[in-house]
Parts: sequence; structure tokens; C-alpha cells
Amino acid sequence: MDWNKQVTDQLDWHWRRQLRPRLEGLTDDEYFWEPVPDVWTIRRDNAIDWEHPAPQPVPVTTIAWRMAHITVGVFAMRSASHFGGPPADYSTWRYAMTADEALKQLDDAYETWMAGARKADLSLPVGPAEGPFAEEPMATLVLHINREVIHHGAEISLLRDLFLRESKSL
Repeated sequence: MDWNKQVTDQLDWHWRRQLRPRLEGLTDDEYFWEPVPDVWTIRRDNAIDWEHPAPQPVPVTTIAWRMAHITVGVFAMRSASHFGGPPADYSTWRYAMTADEALKQLDDAYETWMAGARKADLSLPVGPAEGPFAEEPMATLVLHINREVIHHGAEISLLRDLFLRESKSL
């Protein structure tokens, strides 16, 4: 059994058939839409709203924030740590100021992650880049990334649905 194919096909199927088609036509207005007061978003000064630990309740986030989280925290930082991708972190990332630019960043980060995950030795420990999970096998990380993208992608899809209904009611 080709386990790399099994675990990467799970995300690839979702990406190509569900999430990525759902992002087609994303507008700048949707990307930066703030559905409630005090949301976390990407700021025009190239900063992302972020606190650790997160306040309680955790703030609602914009599509821009969710896409940046997937791009940077889920794909790019892990690609840098595990597959030799370029350095990436929340404090130095050049965040997209348009929906089109964000989709390009997301697509590029996805492709880099998938190229590495398809070749990774899933049995090896992920190492110190994953902090307290350092001894977990790469398979655990790949499956975690799958869950993160599916989860946050669903949130983005819901925000798009709400934006459409909100804009029709105005």
C-alpha cells in the first residue's frame, strides 16, 4: 500500500473537488468582509491579528484571516520546517491585500506542501519544529494538515455564504 498516496489523496480530493472550486470568484469585498465587530483580519499595514493564547471567546475571523492562516501557518511554515521550503512565519509574511493575490499565495503554498508530503517518510518523527509533538510520525502531521485545511476551508465557505446573503439583504 502506498500510504503517501492515501494520505495526500485525501486532501487533494477535497482541494480539487470541494474547496478550491468554492473559492473561485472570491472578491476583495468578501475577502475583507467583517461580519461582526472586533473581528480578526489582515490589516492594511501588513499585520495579522493574533494573540497567544487567544482571548476567550476567540474572535470571529475574516476570510482574509482564514486564508492567511492556511497559507502561512498550515502550509508554508510546515513546508519550511519539513521540506526545505522558504522561511515563513506570521510576523514577516507579506500578506495579500487582494483576493486574487491571496488565492495565488494559497495555491502556491498548497503545491509546495503537497510536493513535500507526497515524498515524505511518514514513519519518521516530525522533530523539534512541531514542539511537544516532536516524536509524532510525519503521518500524524500530514493528517493534521488535512484536518486543518478541511476545517478552515469549511469556515471560509460559510463566510462566503453569509456574505452573499448579507449583500442581498442590503
